[in-house]
Amino acid sequence: MAKGKKKPSGGDYGYNRQARFRYELLDRLECGIALLGTEVKALRTHGVQMSDAYVDVRRGELWIRNLRIDPYAPAAMNNHVPDRPRKLLAHRREIDKLLGDANQDGLTVIPTRIYPKGRTIKVEIALARGKNVADKRQDIKKRDQQREMQRALRERNR
Repeated sequence: MAKGKKKPSGGDYGYNRQARFRYELLDRLECGIALLGTEVKALRTHGVQMSDAYVDVRRGELWIRNLRIDPYAPAAMNNHVPDRPRKLLAHRREIDKLLGDANQDGLTVIPTRIYPKGRTIKVEIALARGKNVADKRQDIKKRDQQREMQRALRERNR
C-alpha cells in the first residue's frame, strides 16, 4: 500500500504575521466563526490568508472581511466563495465592550489567528492601534539587538 500525503499537524490554521509589525495589540477576544463545510476542510489544509483581514460591525454583529480561505480542491463545483464576509460569533456584552473601546481615535479590530479548539474553530481578534514608521524601526532595532545578544551568548558558550 502506497503512502498518502501527510496531513498537516495541529496548531494554528492561520496566523496574521503582519499584525504585530503594523499594529500595537491592546486587547484580545476569542470568537467563533460561521463557516461552510468546504471552508472547514480548506482551513485544515492551512489554506488561509489573513494579512489584509479586518473586523467590521454591521447591525450589531461582527463580520470578518478580506479573509481569504482558498477553495477546497476535491469539492469541485460545490465550493465556497474564497473572499466572502464571514460572521463572527460573540456574546452581546463582548461586542459592546469591543465597540466602546474601538470608538477611540486610531483603534481598529483585526484578526490575529485562526485555530481549532475541540471540535470548533475559533478566531482570535485584537483591538489594535496602528504604529508609525518610528515605532516600526524601533521594533526592528530591538529585534536585531536580541539576535546579536543570542549570537554572542552562543559564541561564548562554545
